Amino acid sequence: MVGSEQGGVRPVLILQNDIGNRFSPTVIVAAITAQIQKAKLPTHVEIDAKRYGLERDSVILLEQIRTIDKQRLTDKITHLDEEVMEKIDDALQISLGLVEF
Repeated sequence: MVGSEQGGVRPVLILQNDIGNRFSPTVIVAAITAQIQKAKLPTHVEIDAKRYGLERDSVILLEQIRTIDKQRLTDKITHLDEEVMEKIDDALQISLGLVEF
């Protein structure tokens, strides 16, 4: 890891589509951190700990996207509802430059 890259063992959000998840040995993910509990960038999405069964309020960092080997994945922690997934879609579009911001 260099500079602001997220490292270590941490939760991630799987971004990849279901077909890719089924057939690819890798998976596209976004980093999740509990170091900040409030979104600071338009590419951040907040996750409420109580609502999703997490230990601490967290933020999904949609500017921190990477491909990892599926062998690095361990336990499924939670499932996010449609409301949060819409926020993730919006933040992802901003991160990838698919919309004007």
